[in-house]
Amino acid sequence: MTHVSHGSDQPVPASAIDKRGPLLIHTAKAIDRPALRDPLVATAVRGHALETDAVIAVAHLTGCHPDCHPAPGGPCSAWAQPGMHHLVLADVQALALPLPCIGALGPWRPPQSVLDQVRLQLPHLPSEGVS
Repeated sequence: MTHVSHGSDQPVPASAIDKRGPLLIHTAKAIDRPALRDPLVATAVRGHALETDAVIAVAHLTGCHPDCHPAPGGPCSAWAQPGMHHLVLADVQALALPLPCIGALGPWRPPQSVLDQVRLQLPHLPSEGVS
């Protein structure tokens, strides 16, 4: 998800989620090489290091909505995937130094040590609520 931390408007496909507020952006365990052939992905990640198994950014989760492809205006973004829920992110802030951290599928709570390291890089974040 490096492209999210570098300015893309990609709604992150995920199951529906009710939480709102600060959210850590974590990369996958391995790079999806076939996805790099997609022109949209290739353009978004060009020139950026592709970190794996790391927290790379913090975003503010402002909403979540189901697939919007049948909508009269079409998909909500070029990144929208049919049949998926899309997280709506705002104020995405890339970390200067990616933080190695083993993740999980779906929402999960990172270790306190990772949260502490995020706050060292982004000291203006609230002391509570980042997950």
